[in-house]
Amino acid sequence: MTSLHQRIFEDIEQKIMSGTWPPGQRIPAEHELEVTYGCSRMTVSKALSALATRGMIVRRRRAGSFVASPQIDRTVMDISDIGTEAKVAGHTYSHRILSRRIERLSTADAAVIEEAAGGEVLRVECLHIVDAKPNALEKRLILLDAVPQARDETFETSPPGSWLLDQVPWSEAKHIIRAVAADAATAKLLTIERHAACLLLTRQTWQNGRTVTFVEITHPGDRYQFAGVFHPSK
Repeated sequence: MTSLHQRIFEDIEQKIMSGTWPPGQRIPAEHELEVTYGCSRMTVSKALSALATRGMIVRRRRAGSFVASPQIDRTVMDISDIGTEAKVAGHTYSHRILSRRIERLSTADAAVIEEAAGGEVLRVECLHIVDAKPNALEKRLILLDAVPQARDETFETSPPGSWLLDQVPWSEAKHIIRAVAADAATAKLLTIERHAACLLLTRQTWQNGRTVTFVEITHPGDRYQFAGVFHPSK
């Protein structure tokens, strides 16, 4: 069941993302939202804090809260963390490692990531679960010459993406986002219909010119959106 602060978060998020509330629009005052939703100020404040953390609103003392100026989506441009984003938005989060094995980089995979074939890689598949529903299927390669400490990591405590963000500073990243239809195996894991619409994020990160990791993350189309509003860099 959706909590009240999450409902407030989603209602405001929808108005911003749809353009109903444009950049600079003043959001109803906290006391107005309290009356509208019949809740405490603490509940309203929790929802607004989550929106501010996502960069969707700007909170100004005495003046109130305003829709942030448009900018490139953070989720697309930054190395995001599924678990952290879910928790900030008030959702429950867990993950499950589906498979983990060390192998040699195949010729086909080497061509995709533009690295020499034959090097040792750790191949990991992970299922991300938000509010008890599968939210993303992650298929990742970690190059062990760049991240040797991953050789013995189980990722049971922290999922691969979160672990890498804590362990390895990255200097360059490339993202591609596209729509795909779920194949039979993906549909089963994400509990969706075969051929259902999904969002596929492909990401490769480097450290000083060396590939650290290559990952494909598939989200059910109706359970995820790449969202965020930012001010343009100066």
